[in-house]
Amino acid sequence: MFHKMLGKKYDAYLAFIRKQMIKDQIESRGVKDPRVLAAMDKVCRHCFVTEDMVSRAYEDYPLPIDYGQTISQPYIVALMSELLGLSGGERVLEVGTGSGYQTAVLAELAADVDTVELQPELARAAEERLGKLGYRNINFRTGNGALGWPERAPYDAALITCAAPAVPPELVRQLKAGGRLVIPVGGEDGQELRLITKTAAGLESQAVCAVRFVPMLGDK
Repeated sequence: MFHKMLGKKYDAYLAFIRKQMIKDQIESRGVKDPRVLAAMDKVCRHCFVTEDMVSRAYEDYPLPIDYGQTISQPYIVALMSELLGLSGGERVLEVGTGSGYQTAVLAELAADVDTVELQPELARAAEERLGKLGYRNINFRTGNGALGWPERAPYDAALITCAAPAVPPELVRQLKAGGRLVIPVGGEDGQELRLITKTAAGLESQAVCAVRFVPMLGDK
């Protein structure tokens, strides 16, 4: 509750260190898309962490949230968002709502975001939090993320915030031609972030970097 007692001065401090986060953690590592940088500046990461983690909200690490899940490292959120190549009019699928932080960034970058979360409690909390923050272009679903949201497909892009042992074929099917899928793939022995583009000739897969995400749960 300490930061609430400080009021506007603490809000200004958080805004300042958020800008420092963008400069030191994100731009310095090569993320340059101005729309992504603006979204990272607008979305208050401290609004998506537990009360005891507010002072650490802009550190260069993932942070724990409820039910054994995490809120991703800011750089990874920015990198994955940039890889989608969004211009503003797209429909995007997100698998793994979690706290809703990545969801909010996507909602700043796309026209519509459909997000799927396996844990009902996390889904409800994220929907309430994002509603209070004023987001109206997000649709929520509780269920198995590996199955996507077929009733609302096809999508221009999809972003997965949990690691799958292999790329779920159903998610690929739900992409439009030319659509992009950003997904961590792997297990305990190691994971890599992949950018997969759906083309007329098939799938183009690009390994981006090593990552560490919580595993995708549910039937694959």
